[in-house]
Amino acid sequence: MIKKTTLKNGLRVVTIPQKGTKTVTVLVLVGTGSKYETKEISGISHFLEHMFFKGTTKRPKPLDVAEVLDQVGGAFNAFTGEEYTGYYAKVDSTHFDLALDWVADIFLHSALPPKEIRKEKGVVLEELHMYRDYPARHVDDLWTKLLYGDQPAGWNIVGTAESIQSFTRKDLQEYVQRQYVASNTVVCVAGNVQLGEAQKKVATYFSALSKGRAKQKQAVIERQTKPGLLVEYRKTNQTNIALGVRGYDMFHKDRYAQHVLAVILGGMMSSRLFEEIRERRGLAYDIGTSADSDTDTGCLVTTAGIKNGFVGKAIQVIAAEYKKLKTVQVSQTELKKAKENEKGKMALRLESSDAKANFYAMQELLRGEMLTPEQIYDKIQAVTAADIQRVAKDVFREQQLNLVVLGPHKNKQQFQQLLKI
Repeated sequence: MIKKTTLKNGLRVVTIPQKGTKTVTVLVLVGTGSKYETKEISGISHFLEHMFFKGTTKRPKPLDVAEVLDQVGGAFNAFTGEEYTGYYAKVDSTHFDLALDWVADIFLHSALPPKEIRKEKGVVLEELHMYRDYPARHVDDLWTKLLYGDQPAGWNIVGTAESIQSFTRKDLQEYVQRQYVASNTVVCVAGNVQLGEAQKKVATYFSALSKGRAKQKQAVIERQTKPGLLVEYRKTNQTNIALGVRGYDMFHKDRYAQHVLAVILGGMMSSRLFEEIRERRGLAYDIGTSADSDTDTGCLVTTAGIKNGFVGKAIQVIAAEYKKLKTVQVSQTELKKAKENEKGKMALRLESSDAKANFYAMQELLRGEMLTPEQIYDKIQAVTAADIQRVAKDVFREQQLNLVVLGPHKNKQQFQQLLKI
C-alpha cells in the first residue's frame, strides 16, 4: 500500500508500509540542486547538504548530530543532484521516532554555525579534488561539461574552488528560505511502520515548514550541429572515455525504449559492448552504457577505461555497435533478455526500505506521479524491436555524437576523425 497525502502547507507525504522488513527509512527530498544555481553560488546546494550535519538548535555540535543515530546503529546520509537534494535516516523500526525527529531536526533547525562553514569549505574543496583525481569519476563531469557548457546544466554539482570559498552564512540562509519550502518538498516513510501513525507523526514535525513558491531553474540550452569533442590531458596508465549522444528526458514517450537500448549495448555482462570490448578484444576492464533522463535533459553514453594504445580502436567498435542498431533489428531473444534483466535488477534494488523510499519519493518530486514497479515493467515490456531501431536511428546521428577523452593524449585531431557513425 502506498499512500500520498498533502498537508495544508503544500508538503507531500508518502507512506509505504512494508511487511517482511525490520527497518524503516525516513527520507526528505527537496526539488533543488545544481541546475537551480547561478554562477556566483555554484555548488551551494551541495555545500548546504554538508552544513545540515554541523549542528542544530537541539543538537548544537556535529558530534551531537552524528552520535544520536550511531548509538542505535542507524544509517544516515545526504545527497545532491542536479534537480534534487535528499536527507535520510534508516534504522531498526523500533527507533522510528528517533529517526523522524533527527531528520526533521537537521532539515528544519540547522544552525549553520559560521565556524563550521569556514571549516567545511576546506572539506568540500578536498571532495572536489578527490573527484578530479579519480579519472573514472572525473570523466562523468567532463561529459556533462561537453554537452551543456557554461550553464547550470553543465556545471559541476560540487561547484568551483572560487564559488565554494565565497559562500557566506547569509547566502546559505537565503537559499534555504527560497528553495526549502513545503510545496517543493516530499517526505517519505518506508518500512515497518503503521500507515496512519506515520502520517500523523510526519505532519506534526513538518507542518511548520514554510509556504511559498521556490525559484525555478534556468531553461537548458541545447545546440549541436556537429560532433563534440573534449580531450583532457592526464598522465595515466589507461584512458577513460565517454562516447554517446543527447537523448530523451523522463517525460518523453520513448524514454523506456532508450533505456532498454542502453541495456542491450552495455547494461549487463553479456551485453554487446562488454562482449566486444572486454571479452573478445581485451581492451578494457570496466565498460558500460547508461541512459540518463532528467526532467529537461537526457543522454545515452558509454564509458570505459581503455588501454592507452587502443583508444581509437575502442571508439570505432563502440560507434560500429551504435550504427548496427540503426540498420539491423535486435532479435526477440536479445530483446527479451534485456527486458528480463532490467526487471530482475529492479526487483533486487527495491527489497530494502531505503530503496523503496527513494524510488517512490523521487518519482513524486520530479514527475508528480508514482508508478509501481509493475507499471514500469509493463512499459518496458511494451518496447518492441522496431522501437529500438527507431530510437537508434533518431539518437545515433553523427552531428549528435559526443566524445570525452581523459588520458595521456594531446592530439585532438586523431579523435575528431573517429566521430563518424
